[in-house]
Amino acid sequence: QVQLVESGGGLVQAGGSLRLSCAASGSIFSINVMNWYRQAPGKQRELVAAVTTGGSANYAGSVKGRFTIYRDNAKNTVYLQMNSLKPEDTGVYYCYAVIRVNSVSSYSHYWGQGTQVTVSS
Repeated sequence: QVQLVESGGGLVQAGGSLRLSCAASGSIFSINVMNWYRQAPGKQRELVAAVTTGGSANYAGSVKGRFTIYRDNAKNTVYLQMNSLKPEDTGVYYCYAVIRVNSVSSYSHYWGQGTQVTVSS
């Protein structure tokens, strides 16, 4: 059984910073991409940032230059450093990963439970 557990959300003033963490645990053979998504009230879930096993990262245009995604493969953990936060960054942030549980299985998709980020103006 694989679980993704996020932490680090909270309430912050505009211009502030937060760091989100997502740790994958359970029966894990390998992890492909690890991503962060967010969902604002009344809006669809959107991709915020993605990072490959090798560390290559991509960002949504709205967060480029302010957010940094990185991972620790030894700890099966992905992080999202969020700086210069804006009220429009408010939402529930979800971790997503593509994981193989053994050497013969195919990759499966997993989601975390989400962590709330609220940015006040």
